[in-house]
Amino acid sequence: MATIALPRLNAPKLNLAVLRTPRVGLAAAGVVFLGMIIAMTVVLAPMVSGGDATKLAFEAAMRDAPAGWRKALRPAKGPAHLYPDVVRLSERPLSSHAPAPRAAAPVGPVMSGDGLTPAPASGLYAPGPGGPLPIIAADGRTPAQVYARPFQPNGRPKIALVIGGLGLNARTTRLAIETLRPEVTLSFVVYAQDLQGWIDLARARGHEVLLETPMEPVDYPDNDPGPYTLMADSPAQETIKRLEWVLSRASGYFGLTNYLGSRFLGNEAAYGAFISSVRARGLAFVDDGAAARRGGGVSRASAERVIDGQLTGVAIEEQLQALESSALQRGQALGSGFAYPVTLERVARWCADVEQRGYQLAPASAFLTRR
Repeated sequence: MATIALPRLNAPKLNLAVLRTPRVGLAAAGVVFLGMIIAMTVVLAPMVSGGDATKLAFEAAMRDAPAGWRKALRPAKGPAHLYPDVVRLSERPLSSHAPAPRAAAPVGPVMSGDGLTPAPASGLYAPGPGGPLPIIAADGRTPAQVYARPFQPNGRPKIALVIGGLGLNARTTRLAIETLRPEVTLSFVVYAQDLQGWIDLARARGHEVLLETPMEPVDYPDNDPGPYTLMADSPAQETIKRLEWVLSRASGYFGLTNYLGSRFLGNEAAYGAFISSVRARGLAFVDDGAAARRGGGVSRASAERVIDGQLTGVAIEEQLQALESSALQRGQALGSGFAYPVTLERVARWCADVEQRGYQLAPASAFLTRR
């Protein structure tokens, strides 16, 4: 943890002669003490709040939300908790000895896009034990349909990208939302602070959103995706209970994606309990390739490659070119990546001219098929 050097505050010099009178001295000391507290508050407040801290208010559409919506998105007791020591962005995390990627400057203009419908939409939520939960509306509308980005194919080969790991770092999250093309699908970590605010901002910029579901990897607990991980050996009721906590964290996502999960997704019973709940709530499931052979009677899509398995600009560009080749051969290609600065930089550059090369950039929801 980085050490913050606090500014030294020199106490003002006092006229000790005045303090010889007990009452006057006591009053003067109180005034000095109060002044020092105010001074420290003014100086330290920006450090505590953080320059990248984002406090986003709910839009007017939230008036249609159920009573207690805001309260339900926060812990029942105490402040919101983050788990930076156990949450990782990939099952292929960076080596602890590898140099950190250099922060990328914004590439090109800030993307505005056409804002998507504010969430939650009427009829698509119901109270749950931990907060509002997504449901299929009485008229048959599903969250997978309503919250997906509209898409009209033009006959060209389609390419879609899902960029995940968002919400934990304010700077990279805002960079992804504001500089990536609105067709790029964004996925958010459920442990993110002010998760609903980030999702609202992403949708306002035109990005459809996935919610990352923590799932048990093969090397658990060495690789631990957090306290609400769906465990392979848990009873179905426990899986559903943890999944409902995940689902109640926010609204506006058209589906879920796996957050780790190699062991969980390989367990027939565990996957069955998970996908049954996803299907009952009208959600889609988009995986990073770990569940490519899995069905479950829901709207599904699987990424065919991770574009930033190697964190170099050259390697990422090679993976993007491989997606183009695959799209030419099969008509479409879906890739996934993570919110590393180098990934955001290369994806933003690639998106800027991909359509000039004869492709159509599409949201991940355009690849959904029922299987």
